[in-house]
Amino acid sequence: MEATEKELLEKAYRLGFEYEKTYRGCSQCAIAAIQDTLDIRDDSVFKAGTGLAAGGGLTGIGVCGGYVGGVMVISQLLGRERSNFEDPERIRFESFALARKFLDEYIRELGSIICRDIQTIRFGRPYYIADLEDFEKFEEAGGHVDKCTDVVGKAAQLAVKLILDEGLVKLPKD
Repeated sequence: MEATEKELLEKAYRLGFEYEKTYRGCSQCAIAAIQDTLDIRDDSVFKAGTGLAAGGGLTGIGVCGGYVGGVMVISQLLGRERSNFEDPERIRFESFALARKFLDEYIRELGSIICRDIQTIRFGRPYYIADLEDFEKFEEAGGHVDKCTDVVGKAAQLAVKLILDEGLVKLPKD
């Protein structure tokens, strides 16, 4: 029996949540959850997400790793190829449009795409995770229990929904 869209969306959330809880690194956890849900693994995209965790470099001051990971996988599926750098077909503009669509859904669901803004919404304050003392406070507040784990699960779920809705990956037919 093939997976339905609902089952895939549930799987994306569950994998995102569990990967963040177990492995940490929100951008890579979102990428892995999306790729594993849709069976589109690309290790170079996963590796490229390494430094983007927690707003980039664990600082919280940049874009949420879950959002960045989703955009990276969307671009994996619909992006400009290096071998076609000139891009006369303007594929990059299709990817830009989908990134904005993902952004709109992300903000609707999570309130922002900025890491420290999402932390403020979830925790009541932002954390500088690169600092060990602040990281310990983040953990004590549920960072990898139910806060960022939920954000990554929702990021993966939103990205999978957009990818399916846009036909970038097709659901198997019965």
